[in-house]
Amino acid sequence: MRILLVEDDYILGSSLKRALEKHAYGVDWFRDAETALDALRDSQFGCVILDVNLPKASGFDVARSLRRGGNDVPILMLTALDSVRDRVTGLDEGADDYLVKPFDLDELLARLRALIRRRQGRTETIIRCADVELDPSAMVARRNGVQLHIPAKEFHLLRLLMERSGRYVTKNDIEYALYDTDVSVESNTIEVTVYNLRKKLGTDFIRSIRGVGYMVERQQ
Repeated sequence: MRILLVEDDYILGSSLKRALEKHAYGVDWFRDAETALDALRDSQFGCVILDVNLPKASGFDVARSLRRGGNDVPILMLTALDSVRDRVTGLDEGADDYLVKPFDLDELLARLRALIRRRQGRTETIIRCADVELDPSAMVARRNGVQLHIPAKEFHLLRLLMERSGRYVTKNDIEYALYDTDVSVESNTIEVTVYNLRKKLGTDFIRSIRGVGYMVERQQ
């Protein structure tokens, strides 16, 4: 899942980016409204974490522009403004949730997961395919009830495939979801990740067709 982070404070932005990546999210980070809007026009994101006080234009302006343009991407708004009026303004301009600085990272992650679940039309966090069960909120995977040790990148790829079960996911889609746009990805990185997952989940759990992509079968 790719997240667009819009935060002009370097210390907060860089620490949030690292924290989100540690929890297996791909993150594009911008520090002003203009470049953020350009990115949103060019690419799709699972959620936007949006600061209110930005150079040139506010987070309110970004949210308003997105909604007027028909973009329904979930928006989690961050701000040091803690008055009721400011929170109401943010929600009225199109934010889906609101978090006041300083905030707890665990609360931000929980709110982010809730927004993504609602976007995907799911009310529970558990994803199941065949004998594999995935809990994205706890970053836990189980097979036949036995917990597996799966590193963050493998977990994120598995989550992507299970969320899109029954459909092939292309290599380009996987690269976009798992890696920063400015990071060069080795040609065999995804193949190695799939190989490692198959060792833990069984060789038949993830199907592949050369030149098309990878797929987890939809649960019947």
